[in-house]
Formats: sequence, structure tokens, C-alpha cells
Amino acid sequence: MEVRPHRIIKRKKTKKINLGDFFVGGDSPISVQSMTNTITSDINSTIKQINELEEAGADIVRVSCPDEESTKALKKIIKSTNVPIVADIHFHYKRAIESAISGASCLRINPGNIGSKDRIKEVIKAAKDNHCAIRIGVNAGSLEKKILEKYKEPCPEALVESAKQNIKILEDNDFFNFKISVKSSDVFLSVKAYESLSKICDYPLHLGITEAGGLLTGSIKSSIGIGKLLMQGIGDTIRVSLSANPIEEVKAGYEILKSLGIRSRGVQIISCPSCARQAFPVIDTVKILEKKLSHIKKPITLSVIGCVVNGPGEASQTEIGLTGGGDGNNLLYLSGLPHKKVASKDIIDKIVNLVETKAKEK
Repeated sequence: MEVRPHRIIKRKKTKKINLGDFFVGGDSPISVQSMTNTITSDINSTIKQINELEEAGADIVRVSCPDEESTKALKKIIKSTNVPIVADIHFHYKRAIESAISGASCLRINPGNIGSKDRIKEVIKAAKDNHCAIRIGVNAGSLEKKILEKYKEPCPEALVESAKQNIKILEDNDFFNFKISVKSSDVFLSVKAYESLSKICDYPLHLGITEAGGLLTGSIKSSIGIGKLLMQGIGDTIRVSLSANPIEEVKAGYEILKSLGIRSRGVQIISCPSCARQAFPVIDTVKILEKKLSHIKKPITLSVIGCVVNGPGEASQTEIGLTGGGDGNNLLYLSGLPHKKVASKDIIDKIVNLVETKAKEK
């Protein structure tokens, strides 16, 4: 389906950086990230989860490296996976240096935790020597002591000042292959910080609401915060932080991008909440379809509406549509046009077949 003019978002043009052969910023698509929750030194489990995340659509995967055993494991992990790996570093700058040597595509450092400028400079040198990008990961929960003393509490101005100070350190050391995040668990604080930062720099921005919560609450908070920024053209890569299976983060990230018409992957199902007018069990049907169509990677729009009130209208805007009808005479649509009637008992098989056929044609 064509994207309507009022749905087109003008994205701010930022610098393009590289994570190995993968690019972020500039004219690159907005990427979706997630993070492993395995013990990194458990090499097989970590590789398995990274591959599962890649299969779900993750463009970039972050791996925590809290100790030397983890940074040593990183070398084997990177050799056995395909997506760019970001080494997540806290507190010990040597872990960042080791991760760069092990082949990480990017180092995520929280300057407030790394320590002195000299230590950050050593990390920069390691990144340069090993062709590794850096993410300046400013977080409201771990701001530099001097900044906290100045502002008394985390606020947008504090996050932006931290980002500016660390941008200057990287630039003063002739390092420009970096992206920035200014995260908070507070949606308002995060949005304001990103808006302010976007006005004063053109480095790629990594969007996220940190520690957003469980699957439902975290997805909602992240959708509001990330969605508001994306609608303003702000953001080059996103991560939905959830206390849930990391695969759910990838799914939620794509749902945000799909809902804004920015990037599509897989089947986008438009469905009604159901009511007494439904001609078939909408909720159960959608649950089954989501599971049976989860392997589809090509972008396809599918509407599943229980009655004729909104069904024909929604079907006219999707590639495949289903509208409930009386006496089991439900109607399938293709490209907005009536296709054939289908009995309620045959809905699942018919739709799966149509979607799979459509995916092969694309």
C-alpha cells in the first residue's frame, strides 16, 4: 500500500557512522536493537540468543561485559554471529579496551561510570586502533558527580550537559565515529533531553526509555517516548528496554516503526477489539494468526475485522482483509477488493495461505 502524504516523517539528517559494515545515521534505515540477558561467559547460550534476536529482526545486539571472562568470550561470540555486537561497559575502562581488541563493533560506555578523562582517552585509542564505534550512553541514574551537584537532580539540562562534555572529549581526540543516548526512566525527561540534544548536534541518536518496565507497561512507555521523538524526525536507532524476553524488545521496536510508517517487517495486523456484532471469534483468530504468521519477514498489511461496520473500510486500505458476515459468510479482500467468501472454520487456513503466497510474490 502507498504511504499517504500526511504519514511521511521528515527525518533529521545526521552524520553516518559505521559499526563494522553496518551503518547508523545519515540515510541509513532506523535500526532496531536489543540486548542479551544471558551470562556472557556462557558462550553457547549467548550465541544462541544473539542468533534468535537476529532471526526476530534485530539489526544490532548489545552484550554486557562486566568482567575479563566476558571480554575474552566476546571474541568467540563475535566469530559465531552475524549482527554487529556492542560491548556494554560499566565502571572498568579496561573491559572496554579488551572488548575493542576482541572485535566488538561498538563500545557502549557510560562516562559517569568510566571515571577520569585519561581513562576515557585510553578507551578512545582502543576504539581507533580496532576500528570500533562508541556510544556515549548518558543515563539519568548514573550522571557525573559534578553535574549532579550542579543540577541537584537528574533533569534534561543535566543529561545534555553530560553528553556535550563527552562529545567534546571524543572530538578533542579526533574521534567522530560515535552515537549518543540520553536515557531516563521518565518519559518527559527523556523526550526533553533528546529534543534539546538534537538541536545542538548532528551525531546519530540512539533512542530509548531506560528501565521502562515489564512487557505491557514498558512497551507503552517506550512507544510514547520513542514515538514522539520519531514523529519529530529525531532518532537513528532504537531499543525498547523491557523486563521480558529480549525478542519482545525487537517485536515492540518494529511495531513502533510500523505504526509510524517508518519501517516495516512482517505482517502488520489491524484488528478490532471485538463486540457482540462479531461474526467469528476475533480475539482468538488474531492470536492464532500472529503465531502462525510470525515467520513472515516481508512487510504485509492484514486487517481482521469482526463485522461490516468498519470491515470494508479497513480492508480497502490493506493488502489482505477479512470482514465478518452473517451466517458465517465472511468476506476476504485482496488489495482492497472483494475476493471470496469464507466460512468461519476456514478463516485461519485461508488467510495463512494468502499471506504466504503474497510474501513469495514480494
